[in-house]
Amino acid sequence: TAAARRGETLPPDHAFLDALGDIAEIEALDAAFRAQVLQLPGEADIAREVGRDVDPDAIAAARNGVRLALANRIGDTLADVHKRYAVARPFSPDSTAAGRRALANTTLDLMAGNRDPAAIERVVHRFEAADNMTDRLAALSILSAAALPQRIPALAAFHDRYRGDALVLDKWLALEATVPALETLDRVRSLLGDPDFSLSNPNRIRALVGAFASANQTQFNRADGAGYEFLASFVADLDGRNPQVAARLLISFRSWRALESGRRARAEQALKQIAAVPELSPDTRDIITRTLA
Repeated sequence: TAAARRGETLPPDHAFLDALGDIAEIEALDAAFRAQVLQLPGEADIAREVGRDVDPDAIAAARNGVRLALANRIGDTLADVHKRYAVARPFSPDSTAAGRRALANTTLDLMAGNRDPAAIERVVHRFEAADNMTDRLAALSILSAAALPQRIPALAAFHDRYRGDALVLDKWLALEATVPALETLDRVRSLLGDPDFSLSNPNRIRALVGAFASANQTQFNRADGAGYEFLASFVADLDGRNPQVAARLLISFRSWRALESGRRARAEQALKQIAAVPELSPDTRDIITRTLA
């Protein structure tokens, strides 16, 4: 991350990459365990380890650099493991089958880290051919988390397929909100007017606005402060309707003091914008006061 902030590329240790490749192949290890070991820490986890003067863009660049190196160095190994564990078979909810699905999806995710067309094609095929929600959602998550253009028709197809299922629609909204792309904030704004979104439904709010603020590290923490301004305006408006949910959304600001100076100033400005609202609910006022203290 420090190197990324300097505009440099710091290749990860090859021994680390090879160790992950070895673990992926060890059949004596449980498949679910291997899937867990292969997953890289998320951007929020890395930010907590950095602790101060946090630059979310640098963290994302560094993490993507590791993903790129993994795909380039052990991509063939990952492809072999994926091929063995992605074999079509009747769906079963038991732990062994769940572990096999987890390993197949984790290796597929890492294979796509260098945006190799063949790997991306496998992800799209996994999405289209899936006979269960776990695999379909995992493939869609890979396309969305990498902001790949193939996500757009896939997200639309997913929405059309499950538009009658409220719980699955929440997953769709969360995926839309967490795409790490500059256009995501505008997409979130547009989805506020979608027929499937409702300000009277707390689950919808948490799935869309909550996911954007808590799980989209680069776009909520945009250097221009637009993500903070959006959440501040949304919370100020929502507070009169649902103060509990409004207050809950503000938890996304809890680490604002750990940000680098530019973002820190913009986050503080957004918090003070909310604090200046004359008739805030006690719930929201309490969170704002403690966050700014």
